[in-house]
Amino acid sequence: MSGRSLGWVAGTAAAVLVAAGAITYAVAQDGDGSAPRTPDATSADAGFARDMAVHHQQAVEMSYIVRDRTKDEEVRRLAYDIAQTQANQRGMLLGWLDLWRLPKVSADPPMTWMGMGDMPPGKDGALMPGMATNTELKKLRSLDGKQAEVLYLQLMTEHHKGGVHMAEGCVDKCTVGVEKRLAQGMVEAQQSEIELMAGMLKERGARPRS
Repeated sequence: MSGRSLGWVAGTAAAVLVAAGAITYAVAQDGDGSAPRTPDATSADAGFARDMAVHHQQAVEMSYIVRDRTKDEEVRRLAYDIAQTQANQRGMLLGWLDLWRLPKVSADPPMTWMGMGDMPPGKDGALMPGMATNTELKKLRSLDGKQAEVLYLQLMTEHHKGGVHMAEGCVDKCTVGVEKRLAQGMVEAQQSEIELMAGMLKERGARPRS
């Protein structure tokens, strides 16, 4: 097994541990011995949970698309890992909103909790930074093999960059300890996957789009 593959396995294991630890803390306490704090609907905690749940859902969708469009085991393993990790995290985020008895949708524009509510509205289905457009998703569904692998890796690199930006916002602005820790885990895991995908693109004679 190559050094990069070992790193990927280690990163996957770390992500699982982060998720398991987050679930434990969420059920028990806030992490400092105190009872969990309940944020309000306009808080960064609630805004991050709502927006990242939407952001993660598209990553899951893209990952399942590419698994049907290529037989390359390296890409399929990465796509499966991303889909499983982000689906689990999405469930946690939505579960917290339920526990806090807060709505899963908001009339405010996306990213309002980060002070970015006045950014131009998303176009063609790309609601937040890094999200793919409907046209790009349609193109991914139309490709096979290496072409599908390259576009997926490019789209997911951009998606992760947007996700890292949002997670860093939660680390800075969220007040619920378990959510801040989950966000920090997202930053670290997705930055590692961005580096991994850059190498995978290079092996395919391509590079990130930005």
